[in-house]
Amino acid sequence: MTFRARLVGAALAGTLAAGASALAGASAASAQAEPCVQRIAVVNNAAFVMSFSVQASNGLETANTDNYPINQSRTIDLTTTALPVGADVRPVVDAVAGATRTPSTFVSYCENGQTATYSVTGTTYDYSVTLIG
Repeated sequence: MTFRARLVGAALAGTLAAGASALAGASAASAQAEPCVQRIAVVNNAAFVMSFSVQASNGLETANTDNYPINQSRTIDLTTTALPVGADVRPVVDAVAGATRTPSTFVSYCENGQTATYSVTGTTYDYSVTLIG
């Protein structure tokens, strides 16, 4: 193999490695949950009194809100918590004298002023928590 062929081969290998690295970075970035929000709000549309906390995918969790009845909501501003920016988060809903539920849908924590709103519907042992916006 000539010197020029080795040089072109090395340049091509470097270009391919850089491209693969960029793709890997894009994959890691796209793995973050959408939307990206600063606050989590949970609306109580259920037939019970409830509270909620926010849990990160790594297991860290905030303190619970106060207990609140149907047709009310509470909001947790993630900037007031120990959760790290960029964490995937979701609410953990606790029905008073009932079950605890978490939605399957995570959102990401960003300091951008946006709010993700979840709705709780059902009864103390049979309810769902759904991301609505």
